Amino acid sequence: MKKNAIILSLLLAGGFAAMAQKPADNDTNHFRRINQVNKYIEDYYVEEPDYQKITEKAVSSMLTELDPHSIYIAAKDVQRTNEGLQANFEGVGIAFQIVNDTISVTEVIVGGPSEKMGLQIGDKLLKVDDTVATFKGVNNSFVFSHLRGKKGTEVRLSVKRLGMDTPLEFTIVRDKVPIYSVDTYFMLDDEVGYIRLARFARTSHQELRNAISKLKKEGMKRLVFDLRGNGGGYLDIAFAVANEFLEPHRLVVYTKGDKSPRQNFVSRRGGSYTSGPLVILIDEYSASASEIVSGAVQDWDRGTLVGRRTFGKGLVQRMFEIYDGAQIRLTTARYYTPSGRCIQKPYNDGTDAYNHELQRRYDHDEFVNADSINYPDSLKFFTNAGRVVYGGGGIMPDIFVPMDTMRLSDYFLSLRSAGVFNTFSLSWADNHRHDTAYADFKAFERNYDSLAVIRAFADYAATKKVQRSDVKGDWVAAWMADQARKSVSDTAHSIHARNYADYLEQLMKDPYFIDNLKEKALKEDQRSARINQHSDIYMGYLLKALIARNLFGIEYYYRVMQDYDQGLQRAIKAVKEL
Repeated sequence: MKKNAIILSLLLAGGFAAMAQKPADNDTNHFRRINQVNKYIEDYYVEEPDYQKITEKAVSSMLTELDPHSIYIAAKDVQRTNEGLQANFEGVGIAFQIVNDTISVTEVIVGGPSEKMGLQIGDKLLKVDDTVATFKGVNNSFVFSHLRGKKGTEVRLSVKRLGMDTPLEFTIVRDKVPIYSVDTYFMLDDEVGYIRLARFARTSHQELRNAISKLKKEGMKRLVFDLRGNGGGYLDIAFAVANEFLEPHRLVVYTKGDKSPRQNFVSRRGGSYTSGPLVILIDEYSASASEIVSGAVQDWDRGTLVGRRTFGKGLVQRMFEIYDGAQIRLTTARYYTPSGRCIQKPYNDGTDAYNHELQRRYDHDEFVNADSINYPDSLKFFTNAGRVVYGGGGIMPDIFVPMDTMRLSDYFLSLRSAGVFNTFSLSWADNHRHDTAYADFKAFERNYDSLAVIRAFADYAATKKVQRSDVKGDWVAAWMADQARKSVSDTAHSIHARNYADYLEQLMKDPYFIDNLKEKALKEDQRSARINQHSDIYMGYLLKALIARNLFGIEYYYRVMQDYDQGLQRAIKAVKEL
């Protein structure tokens, strides 16, 4: 068994690429090399090798060399890795957040065992069975290992609930917990419905149909379908979702590969929203299945795409089981939109370069300026109505919405990195959970005092050592000095100075240079002020949205943010023009 393991690991690490080239005269030499190395290891290696480790690393390395999306999943990681695309998992059915070494319930999943037993948002776990759950260093792994488990098994929870002097005791029988992929849906106004799909999981198609049906009953005549941040999922579910929007007998997508013959996916009868005005929101994190749906809608001129260029994943993976319970996801084909576009972005420079491609887009100003994207004519395709679209790396929207970079002030970034938004919003919600002024969302909207909350938030952030930096006084002088240093290498007459310090001193005494720097500093100061003002507005919305989520559930986060969300506002305008 050990011999087979080492042969396999060497084969995968060193020889698979050679085998893939298929020259028959090389195969014999390849196996001879593997056997020879294996013999040397068996006869001469200093100690007994860790065959399991060698094999897993060899398999993982080999798949990485193929493409960025072919991966190895160790047996111990299979369930957790695949969980997000399944219809359910086994456990108690809560979402949580850890603040100050305390596990707080932030969501009780509808239809799960915790909901049936009466757990509530805001409850804090004191004990799990006989194990104390409040201790320094408590983490997600502790929660997963103690709350998840086999269906039918029991777990005892001791819970602190606001307003109760003594802990509440629950005995919960673990069961199947549904995983919802439709984050939320609601009416934006009397006619426009909104549905946000987080992933393409096993239940996504039926969830979408249910959402459309309920929104139609509320008067929906136009739909905004939000796929921003949706990294994809199952191909067959993407086809089923697209089928809801297209008339029958429309090609949705086709796949083909060297060893996989072309397979067409053609829409059928029965779509629940095949004719009403439709806008799909996309961004740089919309990938794979999201691109199948948006590509089909665009190619058939069925609706309008709003947002930014999608990720660019056009590879199809198939799952293969390994004998010990591990799995590999192996790329077996590419997919193509109805017009023939393969929108997989290049990965010839390796996985690391591929993984940093979005950063290169950002550095190239693509997220704020659509004109920075240049497609060659060789990648030109045409929609059903004759409009020009392009392949070669993502799907470009019909209406571009730049990224809101103005909201990212230094103060905001410091607050986010310190986790202050989440801890404050949960604490505020806990302290007001039973206030009659916030009994429901309508009451919350009426009584929420944004200015008071922002002041309290700033005070709280200061206790966490996060404060605004002073942009006056010494900041201008420091900025000017820094600009002077940068200019040294660019100024021809620097050669007349005795040394760097002497040259810098001369520059700082030059009235023309100083006036120039002051003008730049003033513009920079004004720009910082604009960013801070814009960021403060965003933080006000964000705090309110996070508090609403902690009080009432995830739907209300999006209800609050809709007025600030530039992409959504542009989508609403577009769908009303269709």
